[in-house]
Amino acid sequence: MSLPENTTVLIVGAGPAGLTAALSLVHYECHDFVIVDAVGEGLNASRAIAIHCATIEALASINAADGLLSRAIKGKGIRITSRTSQIFDGTFDPLKKHPVHPYALCIPQNVTESVLGQKLQGLGVQVQRPHRAVGMKQNEKDSRITDVSFEDGQVIRARYIIGADGARSIIRTVAGIGFSDPEGPHLTNNLLAQMVSADVTFEPEPVGPFTLETHLNATVFSGNIFFLAPFGNHFNTELTRDGKPTTKSIFRISCAIPAKNGDSEPPHAPPKEYIQNLINSYGPACISSDPSLNPKPVKVDQLVWSTRFRTHSAIADRTFTRLGAAIFLVGDAAHIHSPAGGQGMNLAMRDAIFLAEAVTKHIQASAEDPNVDDTILQEFAEARHARALEIIGFTKTLMKLASLTYDPYAWWMPFSWASIRDLMLRILGGYNFVQSKVAWGLSGLGRRLWTNLNMLLIKGREGGARLQVDSHEDSERNWY
Repeated sequence: MSLPENTTVLIVGAGPAGLTAALSLVHYECHDFVIVDAVGEGLNASRAIAIHCATIEALASINAADGLLSRAIKGKGIRITSRTSQIFDGTFDPLKKHPVHPYALCIPQNVTESVLGQKLQGLGVQVQRPHRAVGMKQNEKDSRITDVSFEDGQVIRARYIIGADGARSIIRTVAGIGFSDPEGPHLTNNLLAQMVSADVTFEPEPVGPFTLETHLNATVFSGNIFFLAPFGNHFNTELTRDGKPTTKSIFRISCAIPAKNGDSEPPHAPPKEYIQNLINSYGPACISSDPSLNPKPVKVDQLVWSTRFRTHSAIADRTFTRLGAAIFLVGDAAHIHSPAGGQGMNLAMRDAIFLAEAVTKHIQASAEDPNVDDTILQEFAEARHARALEIIGFTKTLMKLASLTYDPYAWWMPFSWASIRDLMLRILGGYNFVQSKVAWGLSGLGRRLWTNLNMLLIKGREGGARLQVDSHEDSERNWY
């Protein structure tokens, strides 16, 4: 399919970030844009499964949440468990007093992309596939335009380019933007450097509180972390599209591969036997096939999908630059980190929503004054870069806590850091203020609420007017 020769905005990448950027542009009445992706529809790897409260609200602000709300499982919280018992139950109940959507949505990434893609198509916008960007250069006739070239020889000239093309971003590479761990390139203490994810069914189907669809379970054991997300049969059609159909409940499992064990690198697509071994070694007892752990043993029946990935963190040196056109990075092109806390896709989608508004304002300002500066774009980029650093620090802390072992600290102190962690979680989980802090932190709303209160207090001191809480207009677009 031939591409247009010119566009105001070019979005490279049609994952959650790219699709959300396109929907946001349409919402802000910017229609002169093109969105391209390097692969065919439905071929992007699926990994993320959670859409948190702040992201739901941001999507609702551009009228893009309804489809996801109708398809997803509404999550009530996250459990931290040992292999046999609950350690901490982080419920989302404290959110009920404030946001419209006091829950997280549990929905696989490929289903999220399908829903957003259908919404975009319904608005008259088609993702152009497959078109792989391979180069960029400043236009010879107009210094504010960049020529983006594609593998098939086509070229698009654009004034704004949104790089949403993943961790191996061509846009970032060609723009000469560095991408590294904010703590430095020579870290050697990441004990949980790799993870394996899979969608599986069991025979017989497991039972117990850890198999309830409304909770995400994180099992900590022997210096490792194992995630279990029960999908029921809500997404069977989408998850088994390229394989054998099933009517059984599907479970998403993710397990870190401890480096200290000297384990070899996991296979690219781990087989059923490999997944079963991980479950038996690190997973909750209720899904184990080992009768010494599980009185009612279950085995992996169907391996629907599996993959491996690294949990390292990296962030782009900057998320805005110019190479003629204004060039932005969002999503994995701008920052990557471990999946702990389920923050990656959420940050990417909020990046995209807020970026589209900033770009639209800059386009409007440029129409009135062709020499307008890039202040609004730079401010946006700096705010999102700072937010990404916060999330990277947060996920690193979670992974460090997960990697604590039950080995005694010393012969004279027969306690381990992991046992102290578990004891503190059991005690603190009984306090409402702890539950509230966890819920607001995971939801993404905590930072926005603090920003709004500060802005309102400043306005009150300066103007002396009666304060009114307006969650979307009082905080310079709430870049949370």
